[in-house]
Amino acid sequence: MYAVIVSGGKQFRVSEEEIIKLEQLDMAIGGTVKFDKVLMIGQGETVQVGAPYLEGATVTAEILAHGRAKKIKILKFRRRKHHMKRMGHRQNYTQVKISKIKLLG
Repeated sequence: MYAVIVSGGKQFRVSEEEIIKLEQLDMAIGGTVKFDKVLMIGQGETVQVGAPYLEGATVTAEILAHGRAKKIKILKFRRRKHHMKRMGHRQNYTQVKISKIKLLG
């Protein structure tokens, strides 16, 4: 069984017992979070698609850790002008483990 959820403005295809990294959530480690914005649930050959979300469908996850991703290096320059600017960015994330996918109805 798998589901497509929305978190942090992005869509994720998740299945039970899977560990994924999401945009940072302001919750404590060890807590649980419920995602009610479920776009689609699939089980074997059957697929249910919402318009835009499935009514009564929830995905429950346990928060494992908070962290920061690897640094992305950014280089901006103007050719032939002796101008170069180096920057970097590290994105915060929350690591969660999907514990249950539930569909009512």
